Amino acid sequence: MKLLFDQKLNFRLCKYFEDSFPDSSQIRLLGMDRVRDAEIWEYARQNGYSIVTQDADFFDLSLLHGTPPKLIWLRC
Repeated sequence: MKLLFDQKLNFRLCKYFEDSFPDSSQIRLLGMDRVRDAEIWEYARQNGYSIVTQDADFFDLSLLHGTPPKLIWLRC
């Protein structure tokens, strides 16, 4: 599984989870920090990522479109 961390989550998480989830990335590292959530959703779907986020907008997208991509929603 590849994780795609939302821009609000620290990019250092990629390094922290590198052994367990190789090829994971973060929105900002991909140069997608200014694109709409729907575009990020589609990118994740096409590239086999699961989205890790605290943003309820992605939860709404999951209700609208279903999976893939999978969504890991961190409620804090």
